Amino acid sequence: MKKKSLNAKKKIHNKLLIHLKKPFINKIYKEFYNIIKLNLNNSNFSVAVSGGSDSLALVYFSKCYSILNNVKINYYHIDHKLRNESSSESKKLKFLLNKFDINCEVLKWNGKKPKSNIQSIARFNRYSLLVKECKKRNLNNILLGHQNDDLNENFLIRMMRGSGLKGLVSMDEISESNNIKFLRPLLSIEKNKLKIVSLKVFKSFIEDPSNINENFKRIRVRNLINNLEKEGFDKKKFNLTINNLKSANKALEFYAKRNVLENSFFNSEKHNIILNKDFFVQPNEIILRSFIKVIQTISHNYYPPRGKSVKNLIIEIKSKK
Repeated sequence: MKKKSLNAKKKIHNKLLIHLKKPFINKIYKEFYNIIKLNLNNSNFSVAVSGGSDSLALVYFSKCYSILNNVKINYYHIDHKLRNESSSESKKLKFLLNKFDINCEVLKWNGKKPKSNIQSIARFNRYSLLVKECKKRNLNNILLGHQNDDLNENFLIRMMRGSGLKGLVSMDEISESNNIKFLRPLLSIEKNKLKIVSLKVFKSFIEDPSNINENFKRIRVRNLINNLEKEGFDKKKFNLTINNLKSANKALEFYAKRNVLENSFFNSEKHNIILNKDFFVQPNEIILRSFIKVIQTISHNYYPPRGKSVKNLIIEIKSKK
């Protein structure tokens, strides 16, 4: 690289790093750093970029981490083509990040678009595109920009569906599927704080119009949370409730994993799993969780199967000698 280009890049990097001197931003970066350092240990990783304030804050902290630790990072944005302006927004985002020496690759979701259950189907396709691209490049870690408000919204949405304990606390800092580790290093940070970071660094972000569209359940839930705050159920109490439930969930996960380890055998040649009788001599919740793990191992799906269908299958298996 030419000396002039190196000097220009160094100036950009210094301009980015200088924001870390602000106590408010530095405090968030330290939380981000501790999670990344503990779980990735200087491994290369990729970052999912939506262009919203949360994801741009994630991009900023990731870029600072890569500069300070000499780690290579891949940035990916999904052009879902669900809105007419999505492709032009993708180009603007790529141009904006390029000014900060951040090369963001745009992945396009082609094909027929859904007319119902849009957000859920779009989420599934985003993950599929990301995982496919990362596997192609031998990247095993993906950073997601979920923050504390997302955690609370997810909790209520799952409650409305009648989810069990695992479903209620399904959004965690770390999850794994298909040998890909998903990290949410900003999960304890509130959205309004990340918005301040994005505006300080990038001066702008993409505002998704669906964020004010009450046709989507997530937006109605968001408004419900604001009303709950007025009644005294603030974010601190929300987080305390979720953390207590997570503690109970971890205990159940421990015994479910042990059941799979001790009472199942994975045949890699035939690509099937053999379960012994003791697999089903467990409390019902342990059997359910264990069986879901087995199904996910075979299917390679990121999302687990529906609990109701798995329960029916377990009843059928246990009813036969």
